[in-house]
Amino acid sequence: MHLPPDPDQPVNRRHWRFTGWLLAAVWLFFLNIPLLTALHQPELWRRVVGASSLVAFGLCYVWVFQWSRMRRVRGGDVPPAPAWAALAVLVGLGLASIPGTDGDWLTTLVFVAAAAVFLLPGKPAFVVVTLAALAPPVAAALVPGWESEGTIVFAVLLASFAMFGVTRLTQRNAELQRAQEEIRRLAVAEERARAARDLHDILGHSLTVVAVKAELAGRLLTLDPARAASEIADLERLARQALADVRGTVGAYRGVSLATELAGARSALAAAGITAELPETVPSLPAEQDELFGWTVREAVTNVVRHSGARCCEIRVDPSAVEIRDDGRGPAGEPGATGHGLVGLRERARRLDATVTVGRRPDGPGFRLRVALPAGADERPGG
Repeated sequence: MHLPPDPDQPVNRRHWRFTGWLLAAVWLFFLNIPLLTALHQPELWRRVVGASSLVAFGLCYVWVFQWSRMRRVRGGDVPPAPAWAALAVLVGLGLASIPGTDGDWLTTLVFVAAAAVFLLPGKPAFVVVTLAALAPPVAAALVPGWESEGTIVFAVLLASFAMFGVTRLTQRNAELQRAQEEIRRLAVAEERARAARDLHDILGHSLTVVAVKAELAGRLLTLDPARAASEIADLERLARQALADVRGTVGAYRGVSLATELAGARSALAAAGITAELPETVPSLPAEQDELFGWTVREAVTNVVRHSGARCCEIRVDPSAVEIRDDGRGPAGEPGATGHGLVGLRERARRLDATVTVGRRPDGPGFRLRVALPAGADERPGG
């Protein structure tokens, strides 16, 4: 199947346009018989009427074919009124050639039938093709001197069948083009959503920690200059790390690991004055699961530091789940509050069929975020 034109490849577009003109003009060789008849008429006016009518007929047919083909390529239908008007013009020009072509004007019915297949829906087109195929024998029986031409009937059927194939090919090309455009649109939308999600997760966490450490360093400048200098050094390191993460996201090669995020969580919680209870070791996990758990820790710790007002944060990790608990009030003070980060986390979890639980702790005051994999997921080989 011929692929639709690519806007970035003008050569292919010109090739497809040329192919369309060729498909329209290739059938014009059927007009050679009536044209020769017209040119051999003894009277000048018959020659002029016959030849000019046939030339006008051929030009009109090519234009109608191109016009209707371009509408179908662009995904639109041919309006019924212009379609019937175009067929009427073609029939009228064919009849106008009778003084110069005599019975050979019936050859023009080949083009009328082909145009009907391309312009009209199935049933009306079938009716027009049937009438065009019956016209030669009926006209031969009614008009003295006109011979019945079986070749014209065969040509009408052949042209109609060929044009039916061209019509279906054009429709499939148009459908394929629309499908490709939709795929490109969805791919762009998905990439934008992924970039927005990753940048939110990266910068939201990093800037939260930077803000907390900057506030702490400001308070320590007069009380403990040495520790303030240490915090400022951490600020520089965090800023460089955030810049590297952003560059990694743009380059699509940045990864997140559970161990790295636990280490970052320990530093962020300590800077915020929140007591941290973190696991000393982490289990060996498949790469996708390790990354999901890392994102979970990052999002949860960011919310604990930024929103919760907690004094203690506990992180638990096992091969099938990760859970972060605190004794604060939760995001924005609402049990079910969600932001872009939690939305992005749910999107990541869905890829592994994991469940995300967000809300108040069942065992007392505080907030809980838990991501759990379905049963048996932890039996996959480690990454």
